[in-house]
Amino acid sequence: MTQYDYVVIGAGSAGCVVANRLTEDGETTVLLLEAGNRATKPEIQVPLAWTSLLGTEVDWAYWTEPEPHLNGRKIFQPRGKVVGGSSSINAMIYIRGNRHNFDHWQELGNPGWSYEDVLPYFKKSENQQRGASEFHGVDGLLSVTEPLAPAVTSERFVEAAEQLGYGRNPDFNGAQQEGAGLYQLTIKDGKRHSVAAAFLVPILDRSNLTVQTGALVTRLLFEGTCTVGVEYLHEGTLHQVYVNQEVILSAGTFESPKLLMLSGIGNAEYLRSLNIPVVANLPGVGQNLQDHVNVPVTHQATQDLQPAPTSNIAEAGLFLHTESNLNIAPDLQFFSGPVLWAPPAYARSGSGFAATACLNHPQSRGSVSLRSASPVDSLVIRMNYLQSESDVQKLVAGIKIIRQLFHSNAFDEFRGEEVAPGADVTSDEALQAYVREVVDTNFHPVGTCKMGTDSMAVVDSELRVHGIQGLRVVDASIMPTLTTGNTNAATIMIGEKAADLIKAASQVPTDVQPMGLPPASLVAQ
Repeated sequence: MTQYDYVVIGAGSAGCVVANRLTEDGETTVLLLEAGNRATKPEIQVPLAWTSLLGTEVDWAYWTEPEPHLNGRKIFQPRGKVVGGSSSINAMIYIRGNRHNFDHWQELGNPGWSYEDVLPYFKKSENQQRGASEFHGVDGLLSVTEPLAPAVTSERFVEAAEQLGYGRNPDFNGAQQEGAGLYQLTIKDGKRHSVAAAFLVPILDRSNLTVQTGALVTRLLFEGTCTVGVEYLHEGTLHQVYVNQEVILSAGTFESPKLLMLSGIGNAEYLRSLNIPVVANLPGVGQNLQDHVNVPVTHQATQDLQPAPTSNIAEAGLFLHTESNLNIAPDLQFFSGPVLWAPPAYARSGSGFAATACLNHPQSRGSVSLRSASPVDSLVIRMNYLQSESDVQKLVAGIKIIRQLFHSNAFDEFRGEEVAPGADVTSDEALQAYVREVVDTNFHPVGTCKMGTDSMAVVDSELRVHGIQGLRVVDASIMPTLTTGNTNAATIMIGEKAADLIKAASQVPTDVQPMGLPPASLVAQ
């Protein structure tokens, strides 16, 4: 019987971190299972080439069901199916989120997840080019760097924001998030620095770590409500492995709830309808699906703009509030880059620049469910994008802000024709129609195994699945609400914190001490 102390399912942004930290103790054995293969595709290393990876063999390439509020469109949902997960195919932007996000998680009944509690874990991961500070670390494995050769229009975007009074922000991950600046990136020596490159490749020679690629996990194995192992399919053969300690489910926002449901953890009535034996009735599995969405404004350029090979395309950014309440996180985020970034119906050839308005905290909620009880069948993904009219209104406001930026003096020498939505699209009604016509994912799905104590929560504040022994979920699916900005950095932090939680449960020493209040005092309040 094949046995390990831990089995980690998914070599993505959290799974690689967990595998690394658990095997720091040479006596702890870990099997890391990944459905994809190793990151050998050369385009993975080239920052500018990230969009060419979407829809290839390194992408799960999900599609939603027809979206009722988007004129029935199906939305493409890329997720990394490769060692490194989505950190191997993403735009490499390093944004942690806003301090209000994590304080809110704690307020929802999750002690230990306040901003003060999680900041040490962000710092632990980071090798920050700017040096060590109150907000940054330099001893971590993940390279966080300045853009090497940003386009002139990206610099002009920041200038335009300053002209309009939004202010320049040199560090979106520092004292405040509001303002405009260039995004820091997970790049090292001009190449993508994925979580696999940072956390996994350097430790492949550890004798207590086994990495199995091309392994599709089909179900979890239980004795009663105790997790005892994992079944997976590799090269057409089913294998079973067993654990001495725990199974760590890090398969992502779509695959983690899928595997829980296939294994009998979910809404009991729904599982019985698929003839899946129920292990635990947790109706929140697959619910609470949230994602950032964005809409573009695109201009042709009067000069040739060629992004550098080290460009991630979305080079410049801006965070702002459209409401007067500044005691919450910014509700809009913007990305700008030197490309003719336009929806297919508006596609043009030639040189251009664009910006997208991204909705940070959508009101809409979706779900993930099974198409059948077969692990090889595709998922049913319903995002319910723009279900809330307020989501549409904020995106319309974002379009208007981009237009103000692009019509500032900073862009005078570059501004050509507005390609999308087009200069004649001006009324709120026309802009709302444009939003529903073109709005798309910003590739940040979260929330389908949310952390909490309410009836729809799937995991507790230590990421243990409610009602189940020996099973944790450690990935973006545990986020109860979206972070403000790109989600990869926060997912890495979740992996770091989870590793310490797991070590504490097995009495292995940890090296990060939380800075916030201890759980007992939180409960006493």
